[in-house]
Amino acid sequence: MMRSFDDATRRNIAAACAAFTRLPADGAAPALKRAAVAVALTAGEGDDTAFLLTLRASHLRAHRGQWALPGGRCDAGETPVEAALRELDEELGLRLTSAEVLGTLDDYPTRSGYLITPVVVWATDAAAIRPNPDEVASVHRIALATIERDDAFDFVAIPESARRVIRFHHQASLIHAPTAALVYQFREVLAGRQTRVTELEQPVFAWK
Repeated sequence: MMRSFDDATRRNIAAACAAFTRLPADGAAPALKRAAVAVALTAGEGDDTAFLLTLRASHLRAHRGQWALPGGRCDAGETPVEAALRELDEELGLRLTSAEVLGTLDDYPTRSGYLITPVVVWATDAAAIRPNPDEVASVHRIALATIERDDAFDFVAIPESARRVIRFHHQASLIHAPTAALVYQFREVLAGRQTRVTELEQPVFAWK
């Protein structure tokens, strides 16, 4: 379903986020390093609403060359919302405020020791996007209709875990958790479903 990038779509997505009940804080969370990512909604091709997906720079120490939502580790004393907004500025040159925040999704614990909070934001000024080459190889606008296709996601088994690995099919690429899990939950929130993703597995190469 196409969603025009306009005030009506912003209100509808904000309402969907408000209707979503986040999981309560996990008691094991203090052992994990806090991080945040932005599900940044902006204008896509034509009049469609899209979210921003980055390809991480190939020279980065961790997760280089992988697909990711803009984001990173929370600084000391920083909330996940503050971290997501800061990382958007540092990675893509998008300076947003808390007024552009539409909501937050479930925290996702990673195998590498992070607890990621997805923050949904509305980025009106798409022309301001300036990828930082120190962190981002390229930035892509993914139409919301893309993630709503029946074949956008699949789930596979691996011998190393009893949990299902989620995969997002984007053009010729397979995008895995955590990014795929977070995008999948956002898709479900848009549909009004309270779908949980914390038990969806990452591929083994992402466990470090």
